[in-house]
Amino acid sequence: MSELSSAFVRLHARLAPVAFVPEVRLHQADEPIGLWELTEGEFRSDQPPPFWAFAWAGGQGLARHVTDHPDLVAGRRVLDLAAGSGLVAIAAARAGAAAVRAVEVDELAVAAVAVNAEANGVRIDAQRGDILDGDAGDAQVVLAGDVFYSQAMADRMLRFLLRAARAGAQVLVGDPGRAFLPRDRFDEVARYDVPVSEALESVRVKRTTVWRLRAGLPGAAR
Repeated sequence: MSELSSAFVRLHARLAPVAFVPEVRLHQADEPIGLWELTEGEFRSDQPPPFWAFAWAGGQGLARHVTDHPDLVAGRRVLDLAAGSGLVAIAAARAGAAAVRAVEVDELAVAAVAVNAEANGVRIDAQRGDILDGDAGDAQVVLAGDVFYSQAMADRMLRFLLRAARAGAQVLVGDPGRAFLPRDRFDEVARYDVPVSEALESVRVKRTTVWRLRAGLPGAAR
């Protein structure tokens, strides 16, 4: 994580409480288009969109659930996958997780996780990398918010999560009704109405579900 990336996060995103999880403060952008243009201009075309600058509905619902049910993660090793801003990772750390690792492919997101963790007084191991073709390491709980937004991502994500579950990890996913969530592989745990940015979602509230993955389904992906 470079000092430039950390400075960019602090300069272009305002530290404020998360709408549905006000216990957590994040550096959040006021609107998406201007920041998107800034990241493309500053970091060139290989830079992913600034997903890290917004509290997405799936992450908010999952973070709310972890905050309200700390026994899910307390004393356990947690992996937050495609962590974005680090919201879910921070919620897990605040809930008493023994260790929290947050993984992202975006350098700015890794910087945002670290900056946001510091703002909330928690320790998170923020790592940059694509681990979807590997495994969850020693994680006992795997958390993923709003990750089923495309078919390609959904296919890779499901295979990874199934491997993690078969290795003994509990897998929880927050999803606001994205089209590519394979619902038949999950059990519903909780449901929330989450306030979101109208500029991002075209609505002000998204019905968001927390799901638990079932590991032992016949014919499941490898």
